[in-house]
Amino acid sequence: MVTLIIIGITCVVSFMAFNNQRLMNDLILWPPAIERQREYYRLVTYGAIHADFGHLFVNMLTLFFFGRVMEGFYTHTLGQFGFVLFYLGGLIVSILPTYLSNRGNANYRSLGASGAVSAVLFASILFQPWAKLYLYFAIPIPAILYAVLYVIYSIYMDRRGQGNVNHSAHLWGAAYGVAFTLMVQPERLSIFLDQLMRPRF
Repeated sequence: MVTLIIIGITCVVSFMAFNNQRLMNDLILWPPAIERQREYYRLVTYGAIHADFGHLFVNMLTLFFFGRVMEGFYTHTLGQFGFVLFYLGGLIVSILPTYLSNRGNANYRSLGASGAVSAVLFASILFQPWAKLYLYFAIPIPAILYAVLYVIYSIYMDRRGQGNVNHSAHLWGAAYGVAFTLMVQPERLSIFLDQLMRPRF
């Protein structure tokens, strides 16, 4: 239910912001608003708005499929609001490096839940490394291979520094998802490594 609530809130706020530029501007991550006006809430609210329907759809579809796996784990280990805390942490941690490197850049803006969704996806891969993911919704690929390709691609694109996609947030979100999950359940690493040695296609 928590995953569905997050998806519902994100969809409602995103659809509202599509037609309300003032709302978009009030929620987006804009470094000067945080640096000068102390609007720290933007470190979270930027994840509730998206650039367009396609951006929203991909993020929420990914969250729907993998959020339920991690919601069960975090509810069991951290309690009723465990998954909410994990997700909010993903939003904050994934964007912090970008924010810190753009504190004086009035032209920089960032939006979308991709960093937190990456955290959820990579945490779930710790549990099911050989699960099938579908690249472009058509090509089946083992989750662990997808993770490797995703990281390589994100590092390459981040270093190129072109386009409007925040690849840094994807990388930091993924790292946070893995690190936080292993901090909560350290034995998960040995289980994960054992699963890697037993491929299932």
